[in-house]
Amino acid sequence: MLTEAEWTALLASLVVGARAVAVGLPLAILAAWLLARRRFPGRTLLDALVHAPLVLPPVVVGYVLLLTFGVQGPIGRWLEASFGTRLVFTSAGASLAAGIMAFPIMVRTVRLSFEAIDPGLELAARSLGAGPLDRFFSITLPLALPGVIAATIVGFAACLGEFGAVITFAASVPGETQTLPLAIYAALQTPGGEATALRLALLSLTIALAALLLADWLGRRAQRWSARR
Repeated sequence: MLTEAEWTALLASLVVGARAVAVGLPLAILAAWLLARRRFPGRTLLDALVHAPLVLPPVVVGYVLLLTFGVQGPIGRWLEASFGTRLVFTSAGASLAAGIMAFPIMVRTVRLSFEAIDPGLELAARSLGAGPLDRFFSITLPLALPGVIAATIVGFAACLGEFGAVITFAASVPGETQTLPLAIYAALQTPGGEATALRLALLSLTIALAALLLADWLGRRAQRWSARR
């Protein structure tokens, strides 16, 4: 059984991950489509920027967010002055940090699906008078659905496990930004907290395995559905 504080950390993780994927997935689909289907100046730079969080230390990503979206950062100061919105040390800020770290994974997963689609299908639809949006939503996106589903679930699981960027930008505020990894770290810093850390670690492992199995199952179902279409 989990304590109230542990349930709070689990709920915070779910909220942070869900918000991050809800905002980040449409942007990941757009970035994946641009990288897979378009050639334009700066494409290599965009590709490098999208995948930078994969090779940068998470603490560096969190620090850059702190410089940019902190109360003294250019965007953070503007958000607070214009809308009264503060991201640093908030659940929304934790979602921003986790979402940026998971963004390259989502982009890569969707991009592979786009690249696997036969361009001849889109050309045939174009020859029949279908516009760009019509081709995208009636052909490209449905055929890429297995990748989109996999990106959603794997990205969500990655958000649940993010630590460095979240603690640097959003800190570890119980009930607000203290997600499962941060709660595990806090338990390990507390004398006698090994049992709590073990419970939370097993819970994190269970969620991660369930997410990967669900992504695989839904991906196969979506692939069969796309084949029938």
